[in-house]
This record gives sequence, structure tokens and C-alpha cells, in this order.
Amino acid sequence: MTRRRPLVAVSLKAYLGAADTERWLGTVRDTAPAADVDLAVLPAFPLLPAAARLLGGSGVAWGAQDVAPAAHGAQTGEVTAGLLAELGCTIAVVGHAERRATFHEDDDLVRAKVARLAEADLTPLLCVGERDRVSPREAAEVATAQLESALRGSAPREVVVGYEPVWAIGAPRPAPAEHVVTVAHVLRERLDALGVEGRVLYGGAAGPGTLTALAGAVDGVFLGRFAHDVAALRDVLDEAAAARPAGSEARP
Repeated sequence: MTRRRPLVAVSLKAYLGAADTERWLGTVRDTAPAADVDLAVLPAFPLLPAAARLLGGSGVAWGAQDVAPAAHGAQTGEVTAGLLAELGCTIAVVGHAERRATFHEDDDLVRAKVARLAEADLTPLLCVGERDRVSPREAAEVATAQLESALRGSAPREVVVGYEPVWAIGAPRPAPAEHVVTVAHVLRERLDALGVEGRVLYGGAAGPGTLTALAGAVDGVFLGRFAHDVAALRDVLDEAAAARPAGSEARP
């Protein structure tokens, strides 16, 4: 399949309050990415209207850090895919290691959430990755099994796969390049075999230099606290632009 242009996704998790999030969004708007790089930011649910107000027309996409497993109804505290679409979201995270560990989300719940996003024509940012440090081949088996399980029974228009080895999240440095390259290659092969349009990102202590070290093996990075510094985010965006593969296509 045709390679897509690089994507840098940023989750703010629950680190910033309302005022700080709005300031960060405004600064990001004024530091828009190069025309050949996609940027998607994922603030907390209550700040999605602020993202729509501040980022509309900027070329920066916004999305959510999670989604409800059902389309509507009695889901106290949840936010549905349909509502996210109304708020202008184009992407939402599913299956993050923190959701699996802290909130005990299993493969069935992840699969339901992917299906809801597909129904709403939103792109799942599906997180996959092994919990313990194992060989690259074993890691690829775990990640592809999670990918296949999540997509069973649904057909999203596009999937962004965020490969995040759990043991590397919050670590001082990313997983070794040769490890990530092996897993990313297998994930891309599996997406192609499934006939799914997609991009593979790396997350887990990612920052400046990560994309260069991976030498085109991934289509971008999934950033966390590192990107709170917009100047550092700018460095990653510039690196992504330089690493853009020839003939890559823009996101529709």
C-alpha cells in the first residue's frame, strides 16, 4: 500500500489543567506543522470544545484519549464516538497500556471501542505492545495478536497503530531501534495482509532523534509529556518532515 505522510500524535493525558491546556493549544496553533506532516493533539474530554475553537482551520487535528464502548444510552461518565465526531474529532486512542492496567480493559472492550469509532468514521489510534521485555519476534507476535483482535468484526477506514512496548513507557530512552524496526515491519505487513489502510507510530520515551534512529521504519511518533514543551514538539515535527518518504500521501 502507499505510504502515508508522517503523523505526530500528542496525548496530554491528565497532566494539564484547563487554562494550561488552552495556552498549550494556542501555542501549538501558532506553531503549526510543515505542510507535509500531520499533527493530532489529544486533550482531556472537557477541553475538546476548546481544541475545536482554537485549532479549527489551523491544519492541526484534535481527538480524544478514549471512547465509550457502546454507541449511546446508559453509560454514565462515558463519551460516545458520535459525540466525539460532533465535536470535530477525527481520531481517538484505544487500548492504551494505562487503560488496560489501571482500568482493567480487555481485548473484548478494546474491540468494541474500535467498532464504535469505525461506525462514526473516526480513526482509531490503537495502542499495542508487549508488557515485558522480550525478543523482537516475540514482541511482534504479541502486538500483531492485539491488532488482529481489535479489528475483528469491524472495518475502520484507517487505523493508526501506536506501537508502545509497555516496558519502555516512561523510560529514560526509547526501545532499541532494531527492536522497534522488527516489530513495526511485522505490523505493517499484517495491516497490508488485512487490507487495512494504516500508519504505524512508535511511542514509549519517543522524542527528538527517534524517527531518525528508526530510519523510516515507522510513520511517526506518539508523544506524551515530552511534547508539553512546544519547542521540543517543533523539533520532532521538523524531523518528521525531513523523514517523509518519497511519494507518500496526505491524509484525506
